Amino acid sequence: INYIQTITEAPKELAGTAEFFRSDTGIEGYILVDDAGNDRVFLMNTSAEIVYEWDIPSGIGNDVELLEDGRLLGIMKDENANQDISFGGYGGKLQLVRPDSSVEWNFDISTNDLICHHDVELLPNGNIITLVWEQMSVEEATEAGSNLNLAIVPEAVIEINPSTNEIVWEWHAKDHLIQDFDQTKSNYGVIADHPRKINVNYVGDKMEDIMHANGLEYDDEKDLIYISVNFYSEVWVIDHSTTTEEAATKSGGNKGFGGDLVYRFGNPEAYDNIGTRLFYNNHHPLLFNSSEGKTLSLFMNGNNINQSTAYEFDFDQSYSLEANTDNEPAVRWSFTHPDLYAAKVSGMVRLPNNNRLITEGDYGIWEVSPDGNIIWKFSGDGFYWRSYYYDKNHPGIIALGL
Repeated sequence: INYIQTITEAPKELAGTAEFFRSDTGIEGYILVDDAGNDRVFLMNTSAEIVYEWDIPSGIGNDVELLEDGRLLGIMKDENANQDISFGGYGGKLQLVRPDSSVEWNFDISTNDLICHHDVELLPNGNIITLVWEQMSVEEATEAGSNLNLAIVPEAVIEINPSTNEIVWEWHAKDHLIQDFDQTKSNYGVIADHPRKINVNYVGDKMEDIMHANGLEYDDEKDLIYISVNFYSEVWVIDHSTTTEEAATKSGGNKGFGGDLVYRFGNPEAYDNIGTRLFYNNHHPLLFNSSEGKTLSLFMNGNNINQSTAYEFDFDQSYSLEANTDNEPAVRWSFTHPDLYAAKVSGMVRLPNNNRLITEGDYGIWEVSPDGNIIWKFSGDGFYWRSYYYDKNHPGIIALGL
């Protein structure tokens, strides 16, 4: 007698609902979903089946990425963080997480005056950069020309060597402020005449979180850092080739501008300049090199019209930053749709076949072809920070045994 044993695999958990509109998908691997609303990080396929999930007991401080060795690099939440500076997207902990969800490395940036937030990037040299909110007292803010009569919390970028836990480089927005409010202060000046400086009073709302940066991108070819600054509706570009000392000044580094802005775009109104404003809140700057050239993509939330746009800008060329000049980059590609709107978070990555994977934060994910056709959609009940795509032959996927 021959016995045939049938093994039935348990059905996988569905993250939500997936729907195909066309067959020419570029998703042949897995999507890493960062569901900040439910503190979940998982890989799913195009059927929305969860194929791998990590346990993140401390909660997500927004960005989490899969590295080539199968570890996660992410920002996690410090449950004891100072709530006076713990705005939306706060973290407090940088972590490297093993495939079994155990924490291999932890670095706390969470004090009464400092907290890391939103985004983290692994540099080619193995160091890690992150965004940091740093509080200035009412007296310090007033001395910097702030008109709010509040303690304010501008941005900083910090680089850590994870082997030694040393902070090896720093940039602080507070070193590069200008204002036209109080002529008795040393940084008083005409905003339009100083495009590389940051107008401390641009936003004007009565709140401490005056800038609210939410994204980092590193350009290893030019040693530049791109910062998405949500409340200024801009991307700022700073020179990472500076020393920490030079980064506090207006000279030094490969570009010669020290820690002043090398470039900025998206909202010329932020520095009283000409040019067309494209951004009304923004997330996820991302560089991409292809046969078509170098682009920088960005999700523009569109809170002015309740409709978002995903952009790609031409970054084959270098752009200047001059007063009374249209400094805005050329748009190479864009996509919008009446149903595409997320007031917060969100982002976009490009797939190997040049389709785009767009994360709509409070809905899910869209796959869109280069000519704007909707290929695939995923919807769920999460609050999706971003999603990243990994081929099945990506070393990180192989390291997970998938």
